[in-house]
Amino acid sequence: MLKRLKSMTGMTGEDGLPAQRLLTGWGRTAPTLATVSRPTTEADISRLMTASPERGLIARGLGRSYGDPAQNAGGSVLDMTGLNHVHHFDVENGLIGVEAGLSLQQLTSMVLPFGFFLPVSPGTQFVTVGGAIASDIHGKNHHVDGSFCNHVTAIDILTPTGERQTASPEQNAGLFWATAGGMGMTGIILRATLKLPRVETSRIVVDTDRTRDLDEVMHLQQSGDERYQYSVAWVDCMARGSSLGRSILMRGNHAMLQDLKSGERATALSTRPGPGVTAPPFVPPGLLRTSSVKLLNQAWYRKAPCQERDALHTIKQFFYPLDWIGEWNRFHGPLGFLQYQFVVPDTRHDIVRTIIEALADGGWPSSLAVLKRMGPARGPLSFAIPGWTLAVDIPAGIPDLNELLDHFDDLVADAGGRIYLAKDSRMRPELLPVMYPQLMSWRDTVAQIDPQRIMRSDLDRRLRLRAEG
Repeated sequence: MLKRLKSMTGMTGEDGLPAQRLLTGWGRTAPTLATVSRPTTEADISRLMTASPERGLIARGLGRSYGDPAQNAGGSVLDMTGLNHVHHFDVENGLIGVEAGLSLQQLTSMVLPFGFFLPVSPGTQFVTVGGAIASDIHGKNHHVDGSFCNHVTAIDILTPTGERQTASPEQNAGLFWATAGGMGMTGIILRATLKLPRVETSRIVVDTDRTRDLDEVMHLQQSGDERYQYSVAWVDCMARGSSLGRSILMRGNHAMLQDLKSGERATALSTRPGPGVTAPPFVPPGLLRTSSVKLLNQAWYRKAPCQERDALHTIKQFFYPLDWIGEWNRFHGPLGFLQYQFVVPDTRHDIVRTIIEALADGGWPSSLAVLKRMGPARGPLSFAIPGWTLAVDIPAGIPDLNELLDHFDDLVADAGGRIYLAKDSRMRPELLPVMYPQLMSWRDTVAQIDPQRIMRSDLDRRLRLRAEG
């Protein structure tokens, strides 16, 4: 069986020779030039770390962080996708050991036929396991299952001193939790062991509610999310007045065999990838302007059923609707876009309303905005706190956008909330210790692991993540 799993990773590709490349995040803003290498062995990584330039190095997966955590201007970047093997799979206990460059899409395709799924999945399957750990990603089930690193039982890290260390919540816990959400600053994640949940089918039983306004959707989530493993609301951030925050709320649980028709049960764990499309290589600026986004949002809202119960969705339909469109980030034009994501405590749900109201009144063209409930997280730099999180896509280059988002940052910080570092591309560094009160303890851990400051990134320099030194 393990041989079959390894063959599915397709571990062939480039020769790994270094090359100068302009890199951006998924938002396609602020490109910087770095020397990119694609190691395929641990020895390659060790050699590259030993020879790291003055500007240091950082690991990079599939480039789905929206900002600059996987960029390193003038330094070295390690493309980890060449390390994508499965090392062991304990089917009886649902434990799988994989290399950090394996994508969630590859992992799902391997384990789903055996009756397992991802413990946590973001809105795209094109994220590596290493990236998922470094960002401590969250999904539609955070209110029930927490963040990705809650389900990681061990990680192997090559620290900047050249030492390979194993860390887990029980062993070497300081290193483990500093790495969880630590944005790659503790070293190069080599392998991880994950605890996978069992599923009977590859379908999700989904309940949909089209709500009139923000109050209704937040009430439904607060009063009923505990009945669902997954919950997410798409919010129309351009609707105003009595329709402010109108939403489409989708909540679901994994389908059981009994939920399928008898003729479908033989293929209950199959996937249906579908053909998909790819965005054109060039999209003119201004395609997603205020007028067009208003029309798109209205059409999307009207298309949803007022109320639907027990609909069967495929995993890709429910978790990854945007993955049907390859390179969909191009639709925001050559200037790219920002995804602004914040979380505030339960008691400060008023901040969600204030921000949505400001976006709607200002006519800011947001075609994608999602609202979710969150629980706690353990890592010092993990994003989640119990409360509400809103993520909003806004085209870059709009006049006064930075001023608006700076104002939002202040509201969030004053409310005891925080900005998601994996999505950020412009936050002011002085807000970092306010939003992340355990920052100093994290810095102390990293200073011990990396006294020579070998691990560096554009995000590190921009936010003074490790402080001056």
